[in-house]
Amino acid sequence: MKEPIIIGIAGGTGSGKSTLVQEIAAEFKDDSVCMLSHDYYYKAHDDMPFEQRCKLNYDHPNAYDTDMLIEHLQLLKQGITVHRPVYDFADHNRAKEVVEVQPAKVIIVEGILIFADETLRSLFDIKLFVDTDADVRILRRILRDVEERGRTLESVVTQYLTTVKPMHEQFVEPSKKYADIIIPEGGRNYVALSMVSHRIRSLLREE
Repeated sequence: MKEPIIIGIAGGTGSGKSTLVQEIAAEFKDDSVCMLSHDYYYKAHDDMPFEQRCKLNYDHPNAYDTDMLIEHLQLLKQGITVHRPVYDFADHNRAKEVVEVQPAKVIIVEGILIFADETLRSLFDIKLFVDTDADVRILRRILRDVEERGRTLESVVTQYLTTVKPMHEQFVEPSKKYADIIIPEGGRNYVALSMVSHRIRSLLREE
């Protein structure tokens, strides 16, 4: 069995990474593509009370169990099914359930920090960085965290100013240099989307 093509999609919070992944996935209806998010691999903190978990820096590389993600990608490359974790963003902790992920010909991994880790970065055959203005990204983050993750507006703004913005400047933005392609506006850039989808189809046709 030919090893799968692994595509990494990085970029700042609210840049449009998830939209780009969803648009690519919509192009393929035959289970040839599977997706993993770095956010699934936030570390568990069962030993901490909720109030303490709320104060953790979730935008630092140490917040993620990147070793587990690397292990899962290596297993998927070997054709082995994995069970990835589920993260409860309202509770700031890993949930008890897991989700089965089956091997696919193309694996898409998205996350703000996936290019910051050298070992993880080395697994990607194609590296895409979604580049979007900071004011657009913060507005998208506010809408997502309030509507989808049960956060208050005050907590989202506080988190953005204290950890998200500094971590973006320290880790995310510098990792852009590792990208093969920089895509402005993510999933709303339909020219870039068409090019990426065409490339995936070409790789799928290769024997």
